[in-house]
Parts: sequence; C-alpha cells; structure tokens
Amino acid sequence: MSALPPKLQSLLEMLASLERRERMDMLIDLAAKYQDPPPEVAVRPYAPNHRVPGCESEAYVWGEPRPDHTLKYHFAVNNPQGVSAKATAVILGRVLSGLPLDEVLRVPPEVMYDIFGRELSLGKNLGLSNMLVMCQAFAREALNSPQA
Repeated sequence: MSALPPKLQSLLEMLASLERRERMDMLIDLAAKYQDPPPEVAVRPYAPNHRVPGCESEAYVWGEPRPDHTLKYHFAVNNPQGVSAKATAVILGRVLSGLPLDEVLRVPPEVMYDIFGRELSLGKNLGLSNMLVMCQAFAREALNSPQA
C-alpha cells in the first residue's frame, strides 16, 4: 500500500492506540464537530449527483476548487443520527482538503475499517467508503480539467 497522507496516518496511529470505547468516544466527538456545507457551496435540497451511493445517512459531497489546484471538500449528512457519516465527513474534510489531488487518489477505501474498526458492517462500510470514493471522483475530475 502506498504511503498515506501524514494527517491521515497520524489519525490512524492515534485510533490504533485507543481501546474500543475510547475510539468510539473520539469518533463521537469528531461527529459533533460536523457542520453543513456553507450556502455558497450548497443549499437544500441538495443536487442528486452529489449524493453518496449506498450511504444509509444520505450523505453528499462537494469538491470546491482552490487557487493552489487542490480541493476543499464539503459534506452534508441528512440523517441527524448519522454519527459515523458525520465523523467521516469531519475526518475526510480535514485530511483531504488542500492535499495534492494525486495523493487524494491514493487513499484506499479500506481505510474506513482502520478508522471505525472491523465491526463495521458491510453496508455501513460501503456508504462511508463511498464518501471517500466521491472525494476521489472530484479529485480525478479536477486533475483532468484543462485548468489543472
């Protein structure tokens, strides 16, 4: 596996050092930091082409171009009980925003198991992994645009 972005690697190391209950508490704390996207990025009702396939919490993703040819990622989670999706939104927003696009593309979707643990159901893993996959789709699109 290729090297992970330093912020993500650091987070994974921290999570790996925690007991299961501490890990859950940390992820709940991260979810509490979730914020809807700013109105200049998206307003409800959100466009269906930004909806994350397979996400039980009805999550949405946007990649906002930045002057340095990176993206700032924004997320919406429509399910108020979507703690895992909200934590994922906060994590991905922090570790992927501003990252070189080719590095975004190298993050493996299986990283969700490293974040949430192996108890994560296949269905929940699919939705959370697809949040990353959508970020990568925006990165790929930006890399292939004439301005890149």
